[in-house]
Amino acid sequence: MKKLIGLSVIASALVGNLFAQTPAKVSFQNITIPKTDAAKRLVRATDKITVNGKSYKIGYHTILRSGQVVGDTIFGLVYDHNGKPISEKDGSLMISDSNDFSSLLPIDGKLFMVSHFESRPAAIYVSELKQDKKGNLKAISTKNVDFSKDHGLWVPCAGSRTPWMTHLGSEEYEPNAAKVKPNGSINSYYDAMAAYYGGDLKKINPYYYGWITEVSVNGNGDAKAVKHYSMGRFSHELAYVMPDERTVFFGDDGTNTALFMFIADNKADLTSGNLYAAKWIQTSAKNGGSAKLKWISLGHADDASIKKVADKGLRFSDIFESITPDGTTPPEGFTSIHASGGHEWLKIKKGMDEVASRLEARRYAAIKGATTEFRKMEGVTFNPNRNEIYLSISSVGKSMEDNMKKGKPNNHYDVGGANDIRVAYNPCGAVYKMSDLSEEFGSKYVPHEMSSMVAGSTKGKTDKFNKCSINGLANPDNISYLKNSNQLIIGEDTGSGHQNDYIWSYNLDNSKLTRIETTPYGSETTSVYHYNDINGHGYIMSVVQHPYGEGDRVTSEENMPKMAKNPNDKHAYTGYIGPLPVIK
Repeated sequence: MKKLIGLSVIASALVGNLFAQTPAKVSFQNITIPKTDAAKRLVRATDKITVNGKSYKIGYHTILRSGQVVGDTIFGLVYDHNGKPISEKDGSLMISDSNDFSSLLPIDGKLFMVSHFESRPAAIYVSELKQDKKGNLKAISTKNVDFSKDHGLWVPCAGSRTPWMTHLGSEEYEPNAAKVKPNGSINSYYDAMAAYYGGDLKKINPYYYGWITEVSVNGNGDAKAVKHYSMGRFSHELAYVMPDERTVFFGDDGTNTALFMFIADNKADLTSGNLYAAKWIQTSAKNGGSAKLKWISLGHADDASIKKVADKGLRFSDIFESITPDGTTPPEGFTSIHASGGHEWLKIKKGMDEVASRLEARRYAAIKGATTEFRKMEGVTFNPNRNEIYLSISSVGKSMEDNMKKGKPNNHYDVGGANDIRVAYNPCGAVYKMSDLSEEFGSKYVPHEMSSMVAGSTKGKTDKFNKCSINGLANPDNISYLKNSNQLIIGEDTGSGHQNDYIWSYNLDNSKLTRIETTPYGSETTSVYHYNDINGHGYIMSVVQHPYGEGDRVTSEENMPKMAKNPNDKHAYTGYIGPLPVIK
């Protein structure tokens, strides 16, 4: 009887696979590389998508630009803890041109866009959009979101939309609490956050920043903002929620970072749960490397308990005993680690494990034996058709090399650590695939294998303005699986890799890259995210951040160093590629 039951289960699974949804065959019209100075100043996007043999006309559409006035509100204006606009040193209003992730939220028959701005201090805006019959979107109002209960908002980078229709944001490059000086300063990057409190450094604390944020919106456009202290503090690129509405994966940007996973206690509720970090067990160093993944528990926590501790203004020395490594073996009770803070000997103080696991998640992960050698982990997305998770690593190097830096001997990023990851330097980056998803820790989405899937290269067609091949990736950042299709959308954040940043569509069937957007000098592509069906129309959100804000050079020497022709050119674009057909 047991044998018959087993055969029945197998047969049922096979039948299920036979009738599983087959992804649509999708392709985009390729756009050319911008070659003239005029073309390199434009946002250029593909004008055609083909779905199962039928073609549709599409394009790039701007919803709002930073500094644009909607009603009586300036989109991107940054406010302080009292809700008053912050001024720059010259007296002008602080308006951020660092538009980043923008989510589309259909709520109670209306459509809202939640947009965050990657600055210090930062801002989040809720804009109500009007959608016409053809699917075109227009902003009809916008307003700022208050984060004063959580000490303001710090460097929100990428994000995602949760299955329960909320905006899931992030705080990147968490301040190093071990480096706080007696006057409250760390460095100019951190100190800029004091503007939220009128310049008072004593009113900010490193442990206030480096969290996942969530914004919910009601039918009136009113927003509720929270930080999820249960999910751990590190350099959050974004958090991506799996279909079970409990399992979450993160990007951890920087050097000597970790791969984290969170499993919430309850569906659609990120206020409490268990945090895990991966151990990379390398199986190959070829083509960016591959490994088995072992997940190490960092324990359970909830938002309220951790926030209560963080709000007290805790110091690094309240959590750890620390000794400067001297090249010998650390004393009993101390652990030698190498995370983003460098080589350290640390000992967790009595009763501080839970606090350390969240306020110092990466250091705690290293102490527990997880790998803290990843570099520039950016976007995350899930392909349910193949049951695969994709993770972009913008630059493969430093802590991912084997006692090297840019391919040359250098143990700076490995000394005192485990040296788990040992792959070749690739400044152009790669997108990795996490597979072999199985049930563990009460989740069926736990991956146990990781390998490079598509990488950029310094070989091929390069020139003095493009150090990575113009026919391949340069520092992949935000990524999004195009629902029910064979396509992965990949955005770039590159300086010298490509002179102009691109967005690509990657065909998962034949591994072909198609260029679908190019952006102006000095900008980066952000907020790449697919929305398949909003009232019968689809969109690929695409934000062009800080045009002319990086040091990209113009094409011809005689034009050097002419960049933005007027101040308005520097305003960021929040928009989309589309409207797209619904992909079924």
